[in-house]
Amino acid sequence: MKKLALLPLLALFACAHEEVRPTSQASEAALTPPPPNVDLSIIDKSVAPCDDFYAYACNGWMAKTQIPPDRPLWNRSFSEIDERNLQLLRGYLEADAAGKGDPQDPYEQKLGDFWTSCMDEALVEKSGPAELKALLARVDEVTDPASLARVLALLQGDGISAIFEFGSGQDFKDATQVIGQLDQGGLGLPDRDYYLKDDKKSVEIRALYLAHVAKMLELAGESGDQAKADADTIMKLETELAKASQTRVERRQPENVYHRIELAGVEKVAPDFPWQAWLSGLDHPAIRAINVASPDFFKEVNEIVAKTPPADLRAYLRWHVIDSVARALPKAFVDEDFEFRAKAFTGAAQILPRWKRCIATINQTFGQALARPFIRQTFGEAGKARNVARIQAIEATMGNDLAHLPWMDAETRQKAIEKLGLVANQIGYPDKWRDYGKLAIDRASYLGNLLRAEAFEVQRDLNKIGKPVDRSDWDMNPQEVNAYYDPSLNEMVFPAGILQPPFFNRDSAKAANYGGIGMVMGHELTHGFDDEGRQFDGHGNLKDWWTATSAKAFDERAQCVVHQFDGYVPVDDLHINGKLTLGENIADLGGITLSYKAFEQHKAGVPEEGGYTPEQQFFLNFAQSWCQKTRDPYARLMITVNPHSPARFRVLGPLGNFEPFREAFSCKEGDKMVRPAKDRCEIW
Repeated sequence: MKKLALLPLLALFACAHEEVRPTSQASEAALTPPPPNVDLSIIDKSVAPCDDFYAYACNGWMAKTQIPPDRPLWNRSFSEIDERNLQLLRGYLEADAAGKGDPQDPYEQKLGDFWTSCMDEALVEKSGPAELKALLARVDEVTDPASLARVLALLQGDGISAIFEFGSGQDFKDATQVIGQLDQGGLGLPDRDYYLKDDKKSVEIRALYLAHVAKMLELAGESGDQAKADADTIMKLETELAKASQTRVERRQPENVYHRIELAGVEKVAPDFPWQAWLSGLDHPAIRAINVASPDFFKEVNEIVAKTPPADLRAYLRWHVIDSVARALPKAFVDEDFEFRAKAFTGAAQILPRWKRCIATINQTFGQALARPFIRQTFGEAGKARNVARIQAIEATMGNDLAHLPWMDAETRQKAIEKLGLVANQIGYPDKWRDYGKLAIDRASYLGNLLRAEAFEVQRDLNKIGKPVDRSDWDMNPQEVNAYYDPSLNEMVFPAGILQPPFFNRDSAKAANYGGIGMVMGHELTHGFDDEGRQFDGHGNLKDWWTATSAKAFDERAQCVVHQFDGYVPVDDLHINGKLTLGENIADLGGITLSYKAFEQHKAGVPEEGGYTPEQQFFLNFAQSWCQKTRDPYARLMITVNPHSPARFRVLGPLGNFEPFREAFSCKEGDKMVRPAKDRCEIW
């Protein structure tokens, strides 16, 4: 739960897929100018704004927009900004590969070499089988717990996780410390529920998964019968891990994932796994400070280590190696990977072009190096200054709200104001860039570069353990179209990638910018005071600073939000999970509230546009930022795993509670956009 982002930080399903040559609509869209913040041409005036404001604001865009065949969804803001960014990043990489990049860039050659190795499909076809065979040979060494620990360490050191996850993180109850974090993992499907539910769709997906695992193992050299038998074994092992895994709702409570028991405690929970040998294999034998997110999960790990035949463990590990590096393997692997994910989860008809997949890999492993030319070209000091001022205005608004909240008592109010005053803001790009000087990159092997880049990142992360917290380090690349709040740092981060139209435009009216990037800022600030973030104090420590009276009042208001979103049905008969999405729904409601109140203090001189008042422009840009089309398979996946509500309900949900919206469009009691007074939710 640690990072609370505007959008889910999900792996790009299509990143491993081979190129389809026809130019997609998305590629052509990237060459067009950015859209206006408020696009009057896509408003559907046949719909009453007080009946369905999302349809009113977005129907014109929905009618003329097709989801590109290589995408599971398409969004007017995030997707279109990302396409423009991808075109820029491609230009930098092609120049670097040709030796024509910025001579002042210390990573020009490494970026060019990584790009060249990824784009060289012929080289991957030629060298891939032997490289995969060598990688899988490690797995053949597993014969007992000691060798399992050694092999797991080798794989995890290259960024290939299996059975469980391990990395660094701040201690929830002492945010000055960076400690080890052991967590559940080891699944090939996106969530535990896919293994455990018996509905028709889940059963269908498990059947697709079994066939997919068998096919990938067969491509790696197993006989058909052996591959099918191993797929059954893998499914059984992963199902046991799934049964022991916490649910996503359970993991939203910080106390549920905080059990600092140190290495000695881990050894007691799972005594049959040689933890010290494993840490030595990771080149970090001295680590002792460890939090275990779910001790019950590691009890199951112990059972697996103690009772599973080595041959079954080898089959499981072979599969996770293949799955982890599929993007860098020959075409047959990539095609099979795409076919499975498209059928089960995305609904995509085509695979992403190879150049986009190569950028995705570089962003994921070497991203801050690629950010440098992007920042030089796209982000200026003037834009940074304006956004600093806007954040300060929104923070001032929250301060005023905290001072007058009728349901919060004086003791809690004082501590909330103290926390607000300690919120740190990062805008555009980090003050200190990552140093990739020791990362070895060449043009000889895409898989080799991928593994070395992953290994570099693993060691960079593990090296944090036992050292002071580095507040200059970002968890997103500056080119990413997203933002996040970190409760352990009490910090908001707004990358340059999102500080573009339609969220932010230097030439647009304040109304549009407050409805766009202002709402994003209010959203992230509210995360510090949502149902999870409120449990951390201003210094980032998990600490109960609420009186019982104020906590009860908050919980009652939060339950209103749970109930509201439980009632929405985005696709088929699937309801939004109000508990899973609670933090994001609170942040959306708080974001629109804070941004609008800040806008009211700065709206003087904003003209009408196209017959719309400044207030109406604010709400139109907010809604149009979320215009989105999603394929049904992907929508079902997102309802299962995504802590964010679908885009339509991120508009309708907050506005149905919001009095200024009703006033701006003269909505009346009984209109569909006006929730009955007894059902309206308001927290911040």
